[in-house]
Amino acid sequence: AAAPKVAVVGAGVIGLSTALCITETWPSCSVTVLSDQFSPNTTSDVAAGMLIPHTYPGTPIHVQKQWFKETFSYLFAISNSAEASEAGIHLISGWQVFKNTPKEELPFWSDVVLGFRPMSEAELQKFPHHLFGQAFTTLKCDCPPYLLWLEKRLKAAGTQMYTRKVSDLWDLHSEYNIIVNCAGLGAHHLVRDEKLFPVRGQVLKVHAPWVKHFIRDGDGLTYIYPGIHRVTLGGTREKDSWSLSPDPGTTKDIFDRCCSLEPSLQEAQDIKVKVGLRPSRWCVRLEREVLSQGRVQLPVVHNYGHGAGGFSVHRGTAKEAARLVGECIAALQGSSSRAKL
Repeated sequence: AAAPKVAVVGAGVIGLSTALCITETWPSCSVTVLSDQFSPNTTSDVAAGMLIPHTYPGTPIHVQKQWFKETFSYLFAISNSAEASEAGIHLISGWQVFKNTPKEELPFWSDVVLGFRPMSEAELQKFPHHLFGQAFTTLKCDCPPYLLWLEKRLKAAGTQMYTRKVSDLWDLHSEYNIIVNCAGLGAHHLVRDEKLFPVRGQVLKVHAPWVKHFIRDGDGLTYIYPGIHRVTLGGTREKDSWSLSPDPGTTKDIFDRCCSLEPSLQEAQDIKVKVGLRPSRWCVRLEREVLSQGRVQLPVVHNYGHGAGGFSVHRGTAKEAARLVGECIAALQGSSSRAKL
């Protein structure tokens, strides 16, 4: 049979890493990435790219842990290679602090990150309004370079990339055998997923090279994430807000909250404001589906709805999506060999 043609819809971190996993796992496939936006104009470009898992209520914890573990070890290997700087990946240490002791002092991912421990009394003196904290080392991706690095890897593997707005998956059925839907928030319209909703995030990217440790308030709303060139200050979680325009009042609020955690940020220079809409649902949609119109069938693999936690699990979910693509290939080859009988 001819090499199966696979179209991946979406070019954020989920789409690109899924396309890469497919090319690595099924080298005989011809893979094409279709998206109306590529870096630097994707939601992933706004993300801070910190590997601190977001918990999905609808996904079993052992599955989330596996996704995180696979992503962490994948990025850890890159961070230990000569490619680290180009891919924008580095280790970063810091603190997650709480005003009250959290219900679980050991989160499910504590043994995946490096050196996880409770904070000492001396460290907590840095945070007079917080009673409890956790210190650990994790990985951070600077997102625009990481997306470009993924694109480079894809081009080297012969993957085609086209700017194209896909508004109906059936438009692709004459050109491709298998469709992989990594459209993020676009899936709301593309596959009419009413369970998918935006959670608006506004962040500031500032120049403050003296800030070397991440600091995250345990509620997840206020955070300081140093990257290679700029520090990301956040943030907001505005459910069902579709606005991509920065709000000046929010900017001041984020800046003030971050300065109360790290007063030296008062001197931060060159503040840029970014807004992204996280594609959220109660669990990541990662499954195989066969769409049919009359006798025509279209195999689809869905991998979207990662909300605030996409970077932390992107490689793990991409591996699972690639496995599901393998099931589609096997089904196609099974049906074509049956057709020959």
